[in-house]
Amino acid sequence: MEVLTALLRTLFMYFFVLIVLRFMGKREIGKLSIFDLVVSIMMAEIAVMVIEDTEQPLSKGVVPILILMVTQILLSYLTLKSKRLRDLVDGKPSILIANGKILDKEMARQRYSIDDLFTQLREKNIQNIADVEFAILEPSGKLSVFPKPFHQPVTKGDLQLKGKEYKSLPVPLVADGQILLENLRKIDKDELWLKKQLRNKGYLDIGEIYFVSIDDSGNFFIDKKDSN
Repeated sequence: MEVLTALLRTLFMYFFVLIVLRFMGKREIGKLSIFDLVVSIMMAEIAVMVIEDTEQPLSKGVVPILILMVTQILLSYLTLKSKRLRDLVDGKPSILIANGKILDKEMARQRYSIDDLFTQLREKNIQNIADVEFAILEPSGKLSVFPKPFHQPVTKGDLQLKGKEYKSLPVPLVADGQILLENLRKIDKDELWLKKQLRNKGYLDIGEIYFVSIDDSGNFFIDKKDSN
């Protein structure tokens, strides 16, 4: 009998939560705001509590979930009417690359590392950070990338040219202002060689540089630290 009761309560809460989430509106999982995520977690916890404790009446789970649903719908409606409230609840997009320049202060403020940036660029099929004009970190945590005009996608047929064959991906040599000695060894170079190359390009102090990479053609991408 207890097994049957648990089964029925589980099925009831499953379909009830499913209906509630349907009323709350459609939104991709990756685009959930912090508030949406908190509401979803709270609903799951309440549902589990009612399912596990068969001595508790179902109303102790149904009522709180309905309250959360009404609160979420009301807040969603208010955020549609108020941009200030929407920014407070959902957050604002953050520009991480502007006009080809990495905004390292904004990255630090968002606690977003250079490795995080590379990961999301690779997911967008961007092999070289030098090809990026703008990169915007959305409130959902996804990165929107806008390539430089010369690197915007076109078909080979439009250009009547063969596409470039990459021998290797660009290699980071300096990240967060630190020289990556391991990567220098991978390309059979050393720290003295790097400093000489940077001096030739007018960068006398490695401390003023935030990021450096070199592509398979020997071209450097150099990004200075933001000025104070």
